[in-house]
Amino acid sequence: MLDTRQLEVFATVARTGSFSAAARELHCTQPAVSQQMRALERQVGGPLFVRTGRGLNLTEAGRILAERGTELLDQLAATHQQISAIATHDIGTIRICAFPSANVSLVPYAAAILSKERPQLRLELVEEEPPDSFALLRRGAVDVVISFSYRGEPQDEAAIAGMLRVPLLREPLALLLPTGHRLAGRKKISLAEAQDERWIAGCVRCQGALQQACAEAGFTPDVTCSTDDNLAIQSLVTAGLGVALVPRLLLSFIQHPGLTTVEVDSEAERETALYTWPDLIKLPLMRATVDAMMTAASKA
Repeated sequence: MLDTRQLEVFATVARTGSFSAAARELHCTQPAVSQQMRALERQVGGPLFVRTGRGLNLTEAGRILAERGTELLDQLAATHQQISAIATHDIGTIRICAFPSANVSLVPYAAAILSKERPQLRLELVEEEPPDSFALLRRGAVDVVISFSYRGEPQDEAAIAGMLRVPLLREPLALLLPTGHRLAGRKKISLAEAQDERWIAGCVRCQGALQQACAEAGFTPDVTCSTDDNLAIQSLVTAGLGVALVPRLLLSFIQHPGLTTVEVDSEAERETALYTWPDLIKLPLMRATVDAMMTAASKA
């Protein structure tokens, strides 16, 4: 039976590349790390590291243990978090990880609903996008993940394995324009009408959605700038540096008076969903959180 403490030390050594670096991170001595690793190698029956100069390389056995051991530690952390919550019959703190536009639209609305029903509730908010947000849930670092995906985008099934998925909303994409633009004032346009424009693109996944939507419209967008900062996108469009294809949630917190939006005749859309663990949804507070998120999504 593998010792979880030894696995934790091994994972740190594998990530940092040396016993001394692992010792500094774990706040212990290098001999203590070495002792733990010798004991682990005896347990598995062979070497896990090969020294290369002043560093370490993993053997094949070490590589497999690093991969499987990290998964095991994550599962243990998530299991501990779920069991602790269920054992107390309820939880007083909900830890939510959401992407930026959800954190400034859906989450505050849902939090306002929850605060009226449960004034003692504490919320901890984290901003992250998948796959990192799913990794936080799998490690037990958060209780809820609010994530998004674009139409046609492949889903990482391994990242969400075992999780409960609750669809929240589907958002059509709209064209963000500076006031006075030639297309401003129209109720709806075809995306092909904007093919000669310069484009401001969002995050890597948002860029993929833009490229796909434009390809379906018969052209390749001239992307002159890209940023994952939603406020920066607004500023760049306002400055006349390009137009942007944005989900509806972004329109709820547009600040610049020099911006306008136009509907786009396109099948491009973004889907937002909530993820948690099936056992956690049995808790009254978690159920209330999911209900509040669904209500917030219905008003978005």
